Amino acid sequence: MRTKLPTFLLTCLLAAATTACVKLPRRAALAVVKAPMAQALNQSSPPFSINRSSREELEKLPGIGPALAARIVEHRERHGPFRRVEHLLIVRGISERRFREIRALITAE
Repeated sequence: MRTKLPTFLLTCLLAAATTACVKLPRRAALAVVKAPMAQALNQSSPPFSINRSSREELEKLPGIGPALAARIVEHRERHGPFRRVEHLLIVRGISERRFREIRALITAE
């Protein structure tokens, strides 16, 4: 039993030292995945107007689901049109990170 323990530990250390797997930091991995999707959406269609788009159109934006699209439309109906795209941050559920993801895809016209 005692002779197997050092061999097992040595094997584990060698396996851990020779691992070829490289893990990207979380932010870098998210940027790699989401950037092509945003670019493809941006190239295929004109920017979405957050003041004129329907709930269904807003759902096409990355990270915007049915509930969040409904909140955007409700805020627009209650308080009037957005003057600037940055005012979208007032809507509950729109974080700075989510706003950065969709910023290039929206306008406030």
